[in-house]
Amino acid sequence: MSYDFQTYPDREMLAMDLANQLAGDLRMLLKHEDRVVLAVPGGTSPGPVFDDLCAADLDWSRVDVMLTDERWVPEDDERSNTRLIRERLLVERAAAARLLPLYVAAHEPEDVLAELEAQIVDKLPLAVVLLGMGTDMHCASIFPGADQLARALDPSGPILVPMRAPGAPEPRITLSARVLNDAIRKHVLIYGTEKREVLESARGKLPEEAPINAVIDEATVHWAE
Repeated sequence: MSYDFQTYPDREMLAMDLANQLAGDLRMLLKHEDRVVLAVPGGTSPGPVFDDLCAADLDWSRVDVMLTDERWVPEDDERSNTRLIRERLLVERAAAARLLPLYVAAHEPEDVLAELEAQIVDKLPLAVVLLGMGTDMHCASIFPGADQLARALDPSGPILVPMRAPGAPEPRITLSARVLNDAIRKHVLIYGTEKREVLESARGKLPEEAPINAVIDEATVHWAE
């Protein structure tokens, strides 16, 4: 298992360079495809990347944007990842992109799983995916100890997996490791010494213990203190 590890002098430079790399990947793939899918995480870390990426000069009208995972909360909830990408990514030039939702109003994600998968299945494989990683080595909403971890890691598993994990206050829905790993270009964003050490400590561990290992092979990791 190998990956390219890129370090940056500060987080601002990382955000600018990573946005440029993502835009370059999309431009290259749009030369060969009518449409491409960009999958991105929520949370606080990718916000500055989105602030730069949204202004990139490319044919956003041929780009489908989706989340790698979502908390099962309405879009007006402050914890909604959909809200984040609407406010910080799908603006400026990127407003022309099309959002593939990972949330629709329903009591539980299982109630609408087939509906959500139907909007994704003919868009695969993902063209470009950006991932984060937690200090517990989770990626997307594939958490160690989660109730559907085995399904999410199954090489022949489904597109989407509803997840409930210890410490997560609401249900999640996540792209499976299979779908994430099949992306044509993979990028991982991490900040700080602790996460760098966590990633190094993941080497050799099974994906059940370190879910990041299910997707990181041949990825580019972007790190700043």
